[in-house]
Amino acid sequence: MSQKDAATAVRLVCSALTLVGLAVAGCGPTAYKITPVPVDQTLDETVVLSEGGLAPPKIALIDVSGLLLNAPEPKLLCEGEHSVSLFTENLRKAVHDDSVRAIVIRINSPGGSVTAADLMYQEILRVRNHPKHAKPVVAIIMDLGASGGYYAACACDKIIACRTSVVGSIGVIMQLLNVRGTFDKIGMDAVTIKSGEMKDAGSPFRHMTDAERAVFQGLIDEFYDRFVSIVATGRPNLTEAKVREFSDGRVWTASQALELGLIDGIGTLHEAIGLAKEMAGLSRVRVVTYHRPLAWKPTVYAEAPAGPASSQFNVLNVNMAGRLLNPQPMFMYLWSPGL
Repeated sequence: MSQKDAATAVRLVCSALTLVGLAVAGCGPTAYKITPVPVDQTLDETVVLSEGGLAPPKIALIDVSGLLLNAPEPKLLCEGEHSVSLFTENLRKAVHDDSVRAIVIRINSPGGSVTAADLMYQEILRVRNHPKHAKPVVAIIMDLGASGGYYAACACDKIIACRTSVVGSIGVIMQLLNVRGTFDKIGMDAVTIKSGEMKDAGSPFRHMTDAERAVFQGLIDEFYDRFVSIVATGRPNLTEAKVREFSDGRVWTASQALELGLIDGIGTLHEAIGLAKEMAGLSRVRVVTYHRPLAWKPTVYAEAPAGPASSQFNVLNVNMAGRLLNPQPMFMYLWSPGL
């Protein structure tokens, strides 16, 4: 773009802002701030808690929040962050910073796809087992650490939950739509040409056969077996047999989860940070978070305003645009009552 074209573009933007200002002039004083957006979107670091001293070591606070997908977050008007990619980017920034001595994973998620949860689990293990930059990792479960969210937590050295947390939902789910009855009522039909009997298994346009259901159940059982194995591996006081006794997909309160051995303790975010500090042998620390440029992080509780949790309200994920627009079969480590 030439300097002349750039100047013209700036004038057009200013004119548009002026028109908007005139339209809302009756609403009170109006001010405008034009901030250049950096082309480089490498993660920035912000100190959200400092215990004083001259540049003490750091603890990195990293979020696992919202619906976990191995794909960009589905939004109606734009494409959001890729959950696994952003999480990995955060972890690697922390791992390769020698002043970061421990990591706290803050979890507030109902879970997500089987693959996304497993990839996050593997990335946390890479941090704990890194040959040169291994660091202790503590998980703190906030409102919700269910299914895939809990699966990822099992890779951490310790798991702490808030007193009001909901934990668990160890299991696998696959939900399919079927519109065959609606098609029959309105006189529509779907024609499928396929190479084999199972090629359109799970199709919403016809009823599922017993053979197809058996195939899908076999896949579900295999993914469930892996989930049980992950929990038993991450919780040293639990065996696979013991995990199967109570893993019917339900969720538990923090006190129930502690009694079952699914978590190591009940506490606050600050207590989880204190535990990470103790495990790293530190006396004073700075807690840092990472975010895209221009994302403001004022306190230890802050999250990026456009982060993966933007569509999460309490324990119910209300952003279902991706599923409605692309309702293919998907295996999920997900707690999704009523959806």
